[in-house]
Amino acid sequence: MSLVQQVARSACLDEREVYAVQLAVDEACTNIIEHAYHGEGVGDIECSCNVLKDGLKVVLSDRASPFHPEAMAEPVLNTPLEEVKPRGLGIYLMRKMMDHVEFEESPNGATA
Repeated sequence: MSLVQQVARSACLDEREVYAVQLAVDEACTNIIEHAYHGEGVGDIECSCNVLKDGLKVVLSDRASPFHPEAMAEPVLNTPLEEVKPRGLGIYLMRKMMDHVEFEESPNGATA
C-alpha cells in the first residue's frame, strides 16, 4: 500500500475516494516525470499528505521549470474511440476527481 493510500484511508475516505486520490497523484507524478523532467529520471518529487478536518490535502513539489496548465488545450471528449489519443487526459482527470487542483510556482522557480 502506498503512502497516499495509507493517509487517504486515515482521513476516513471511502475506497472510491482513496482510488481517486491515488489516481490523481499518479497522474500528477507522471506529468512531472515526463514533462518537467523529460522522462530522464533526473529530478526529485516531494510528496506531503495532510489529513484535514474535512478531507485530505496532497502537495507534490518538484524543482523543474514552472508549469502553466492554462496553456494546455482542453481534451476533446466526444471523439470516436479509434481517434482518441492515448495521452493528454491527466490534468482533466485530476480536476474531475479532486475537489481542488492547483499549480503554484514557488519563489525559487519550482512548482507545487
